Amino acid sequence: MRDLLAAFGLALAIEGILFAAFPDAVKRAMVDAAASPRDRMRLVGLISAAIGVVAVWAARRFT
Repeated sequence: MRDLLAAFGLALAIEGILFAAFPDAVKRAMVDAAASPRDRMRLVGLISAAIGVVAVWAARRFT
């Protein structure tokens, strides 16, 4: 549970830094994402989740 909360906090911190540093670029990215087809968004989400799981597994396995 501690790792889940730490990961959630890290994701919020990174997102907050992006919003603070590049607000116009983030806004454009959100508009582009909203205009994307649902299937493409779902595919990108699944691929991102798989990469994240592999990254966490590798970090725990090899460190």
